Amino acid sequence: MQIIESIKLAYYSIIGSKLRSILTLLGIAVGLFSIIIVMTAISAIQKNIEDVFNSVGTNNFIIQKYPAFQAGGPHARRQYRNRKDLTVEEGEKLRQMTQLPVAVGIGLNISGKAVKFINEKTNPDVIIAGTNADYFVALDMKIAEGRIYSKADDELVRPVAVLGADVAEKLFKNINPIGQIIKIDNYKFQVIGVFAKRGSVLGRSQDGFVCIPLKVFQKYFGEERSAFFLIMAKNKELLEETKDEVIGALRKIRRVDASQENDFEIVTNDQLIEQFNDLTKYFKLGAGVIAFIALIAAGIGIMNIMLVSVTERTREIGIRKAVGAKRKTILTQFVIEATALSWIGGLIGIILGLIGGNIVALQLGVPVFIPVEWIAIGLFVTTFVGVVFGVYPAVKAANLDPIEALRYE
Repeated sequence: MQIIESIKLAYYSIIGSKLRSILTLLGIAVGLFSIIIVMTAISAIQKNIEDVFNSVGTNNFIIQKYPAFQAGGPHARRQYRNRKDLTVEEGEKLRQMTQLPVAVGIGLNISGKAVKFINEKTNPDVIIAGTNADYFVALDMKIAEGRIYSKADDELVRPVAVLGADVAEKLFKNINPIGQIIKIDNYKFQVIGVFAKRGSVLGRSQDGFVCIPLKVFQKYFGEERSAFFLIMAKNKELLEETKDEVIGALRKIRRVDASQENDFEIVTNDQLIEQFNDLTKYFKLGAGVIAFIALIAAGIGIMNIMLVSVTERTREIGIRKAVGAKRKTILTQFVIEATALSWIGGLIGIILGLIGGNIVALQLGVPVFIPVEWIAIGLFVTTFVGVVFGVYPAVKAANLDPIEALRYE
């Protein structure tokens, strides 16, 4: 009952000093809002990225010329650029020399292409990927219609294509795409399949691509670009062992001296997630600094409003003490009032932060996410601020002499 009564008194205190209360609540709300909005948006994006990577498989890794995230300035970029390109022939030798991989996908791609069908045309932002059949096994790509091309299609250099969902939707609104002829750079391809929709990452669709047989890609678009290899281990437990075998074989194929570092990059899902987390930690740090400053200012505001409240209610405190209220009761009352004041501002900040963070996430095409752990942290911080900055006014109220308090005008 005492807690409920103290909360009621806190409410009346806020109503009685509207301007001071609003400014105090605003400080707490801004502090919690700044950290919750950032954590909500980043947590939603992280979960989406992790789901996308894990849907591809946790037992896969990619071999490519460049790192997934390049750092180190111009010197490092020049070092990567000077590496020899990975070639399709190296990929074929890798398949023959290794035993542990379940699949060795080999790919070449080119971006910025438009795909045409009669009078329909996509934007010039479609990725054309030339791959072998193992590529689809390693990525576990699902077919919505038709079929994927086979090893025979690749060996016989058949100009067939499997479309990403976005490309199929753009070109074939009311037509079955299977068997139709499309054009890419005036080269004709027969559509034999359409991939199932894969969704988007950070607002960027994963379905704006066309896959064609690797030998067809080399014939029409050349191979003056670095290839990439998608390796699938038997299971996650054999991932490291498979990586070691593949690295050893590829170093031998590329004649890398034992004293030299790899002249290619190994990229895993865990590495990509970890690197993304490294990038986002600076946003989290910035939000934390803003929240800390705002909460300190808000805490001082709470202390100020409670000191004013103690002064204004000195006579009331004297009367309560005169009729038997203990020092502990007065102390508890004012601490609860300060905490209730802090909670009101904190809840406002948390609610607005959740709304704002999810608006950002939805704009990036990421599902709504509720960061329960950060809400709990926010509530703990709110309580901490209320208690810490409410103790001094509470102690001052509890230590008032009842006789002097009754004389106060």
